[in-house]
Amino acid sequence: MSRETRRACWDGICPAQDMFAAGLVMTLAFLLNPSTVLRLPQFCIFCCCAWLSGKRLRPLLMLTVMLGIIIFNLVSPYGRVLAEFGPLTITQGSLITGLHKALTLEGLIMLSGAAVRRDLRLPGSLGALMGESFRLFYQFPRFKGLITRQDPLGGIDRLLLALSAEQEAGEPYPADPMTKRTLKGLFILAALNLPVITLTVIGVWNGV
Repeated sequence: MSRETRRACWDGICPAQDMFAAGLVMTLAFLLNPSTVLRLPQFCIFCCCAWLSGKRLRPLLMLTVMLGIIIFNLVSPYGRVLAEFGPLTITQGSLITGLHKALTLEGLIMLSGAAVRRDLRLPGSLGALMGESFRLFYQFPRFKGLITRQDPLGGIDRLLLALSAEQEAGEPYPADPMTKRTLKGLFILAALNLPVITLTVIGVWNGV
């Protein structure tokens, strides 16, 4: 299934506002989950949602970032010593903390990619500002070639100029797919939220 097909199916589930609200609920449940072990299946759910929404997953980059966070936390060892490699001491406390932070960061990135659609429009001035921010966020992949390692600052300038030129040219806001709220869509959102919330309840209940 192509990315465009997955994105079309995902966008057809429910209105963007409903998906955004469901994402907020899952975010709250995810952050309230005290268990690192139970955050792992939540993270996997968010990755599946991001893939189904048409996002391109980069496992190597994801693992590199997570590994970096874990190694950074190992610098401050505490808890039971698990292993020693020269000056590096791996302790249970620092390892679990690093893994917890890594899952949290990458999980939120995956969830935001699935829950925030380019056609999201929120009411009020703050909603309009957030909508414009999301619109710009979705434009970045189109201009990623402008920013290079040789001239990163110049690339940022070119990116801002390109976005400004589109705005002055009256580039239309991404079209609203006009997805209607249906019982089927609400059921799917509930089905997505239920395992995430259940895992958090188990983690809080068991105090792990």
